Amino acid sequence: MGFLNQKIKDDLAAAFKNLKQDVTLKFFTQDMECRFCKETRELLEELKAVSGKVKVEVFDFVKDAALAKELGISRIPAIAVTDAKDRGIRFYGIPSGYEFASLVEAIRLVANAEVKLSPESKAFLDGLTSDIHLQVFVTPTCPYCPPAVMLAQQMAFYCPRVKSDMIEATEFPQLAQKYNVYGVPRTVINEKEFIEGSVPEKQLVEKIKNFLSKQDSALQG
Repeated sequence: MGFLNQKIKDDLAAAFKNLKQDVTLKFFTQDMECRFCKETRELLEELKAVSGKVKVEVFDFVKDAALAKELGISRIPAIAVTDAKDRGIRFYGIPSGYEFASLVEAIRLVANAEVKLSPESKAFLDGLTSDIHLQVFVTPTCPYCPPAVMLAQQMAFYCPRVKSDMIEATEFPQLAQKYNVYGVPRTVINEKEFIEGSVPEKQLVEKIKNFLSKQDSALQG
């Protein structure tokens, strides 16, 4: 019994019908598979079967440690959504439940390069002089989480200085505890600042601006 029933496969085929270029899902697991590594691999294989534009490459987290380090992969199961370039889009944990939509949209984003950010957000991202790491904590049952994940992914795709991680909180409880995740979605900015909820694009940009301003003030002080 697979993860995707025929209706979902038909919907995916329609969603992927006009993908403009190939997308490669670089999946990291290991011989002694982690919790949900097997399920994540099976889900990706089913997804790959829907469209010839979707490729899946499987890597061993230990044996392919050099590549994992290059891509900044620090835990498994992990998926890097790439084309010819690394787009800074990562999934940590199985993208199931509502988060399956986030993976589908990440594939469409990378394949079609359709950035939906406002001109103001693009101008801000164009002017970044330091790196931004957005870690969006989610759970599969949270209907408000995908928009937060997709917004971070849009920023990462548009700007090479931005990295976006979806982190399934229940699979990585130590991380959730480290960042005081008691509700989702929670977006952690550079491990020091956070914003709760699925906030509008403008609000996230303002939060990042304020964080960078405080960071600059601290360095100058």
